[in-house]
Amino acid sequence: MIIEVLSKYNEKDAARIRELLIQLSRSGKDRGEIPREWFENLIASPSHDMLIARDENGKILGIATLSIIMGPIVRKNAYLEDFVTDKDCRGQGVGTKLWEAMLVWAKEKGCRELNFTSGKGREEAWQFYQNKGAEIYDTNFFRLSF
Repeated sequence: MIIEVLSKYNEKDAARIRELLIQLSRSGKDRGEIPREWFENLIASPSHDMLIARDENGKILGIATLSIIMGPIVRKNAYLEDFVTDKDCRGQGVGTKLWEAMLVWAKEKGCRELNFTSGKGREEAWQFYQNKGAEIYDTNFFRLSF
């Protein structure tokens, strides 16, 4: 297995990433195609990356989308937006390899922390994060759509 940063767009990878994001979705519903422009913006951005885990045949087994967030007092943190491994290969080390690559990415970008959320009902994910040393904060997540 190799971990790489998404560096170019192709339709096959875009379709596979979409499949994985459907697995991550709370509803499990397909929300349509991810626009090519989204991929191109992500690839071009110095503050965002998608890490991809591929098997020896090039199949994408998991992804992690990361961003740099600037905080007060010149503090940089990494924010994990999407992190998913294919349901058929969970428990085989894909998530751990991606996790390790995320930490390297964040440190190389000068970040001091990795921040993320994980919704209710994701006990398996919570256990994974706790096993990796992540601390669960007692907080609420708010969203305002417009």
